[in-house]
Amino acid sequence: MSDEKQSSGFSWFLAGLGLGALLGVLYAPKAGRETREDLASSAREGTEYLKQRSREAADQVSVYVDRGKAQVGEYVDRGKDYVDRSKSQLNDWMNQGRQIVNEHSERVSAAVEAGKQAYRATTTEPAPSEEPSHS
Repeated sequence: MSDEKQSSGFSWFLAGLGLGALLGVLYAPKAGRETREDLASSAREGTEYLKQRSREAADQVSVYVDRGKAQVGEYVDRGKDYVDRSKSQLNDWMNQGRQIVNEHSERVSAAVEAGKQAYRATTTEPAPSEEPSHS
């Protein structure tokens, strides 16, 4: 924003300078031919000055664009690193979760099997018979 204010102020300064020079040339006690030559010379100088300032501005814009591209590239690289780390961490968590589920399912299966065997053992044993007492 301050660059724009400086650029705008500088442009107005140049416009005022050019207008002042033009008025000074017009009211100077010179012949018409000399005045026209001075005006043409001033116009050429102004054109060259503007061309030079345009080249400088274009160079400055190129520098800003290059910096911006480099910074964006850096941010993209950082983002890729974060995504890769996140994927790796997520895969680790998923593997840990699978391992825990497998361990628990093995325990549950073993408990169910033990329950089945205990049930079978109680149903296949003969019931104790009552023998008459001899008294």
